[in-house]
Amino acid sequence: MNPLSRYWYRYKYRQTSYAPLFNKPSDDELVALDCETTSLDPDKAELVSIAAIKIRGNTLVTSEPLLLSLRAPTSLNAQSIKVHGIRHQDLVNGIEEKDAMLRLIDYIGNRPIVGYYIHYDKTVLSRYTKRLLGFKLPNAEIEVSNMYRKRLEQALPNAYYDLSMEAIGHHLDLPLSGRHDALQDAISAALIYVRLKYGDVPIPIYY
Repeated sequence: MNPLSRYWYRYKYRQTSYAPLFNKPSDDELVALDCETTSLDPDKAELVSIAAIKIRGNTLVTSEPLLLSLRAPTSLNAQSIKVHGIRHQDLVNGIEEKDAMLRLIDYIGNRPIVGYYIHYDKTVLSRYTKRLLGFKLPNAEIEVSNMYRKRLEQALPNAYYDLSMEAIGHHLDLPLSGRHDALQDAISAALIYVRLKYGDVPIPIYY
């Protein structure tokens, strides 16, 4: 969100609990985030689950995760279940959309959000917050695959890079779980971010 829009929304919501969302964020904390949805089209996808974990400096705050399951959306079908493995019966205690958005923004605040293809997740979430709360998420995005690519391009500008999460994790020697649910993917993105931000990146050798 550009500074002018941030100022306008901060004024518009100045007397509400949403006002702090539009303050300039500090560098103290970030939030890694991932969503499970019913489609790969961000303009049509419906939310199934949301997970997030805070990053303080070079530390993942695993004791304070956010994990939200929503009520089964109308577009949850056999094809989308094959992707994330979440069935209708797994969502019988899911929460309402607005409750999920309120819990989400209470957790992430105005912190930058970190993720693997995070723009997709933010686009989907912003559709919901715009419809239910009146505004899109103002949070800055940090894409870990772009961080990884840029680090390697400095050393090997013409090389081919495998930007899959598994390949990045393997190259960085990270203990990624291999499971692909929202919480594990958020943790994986957080681990990649911390390693790229604070650690050395080994340069691959090609024969």
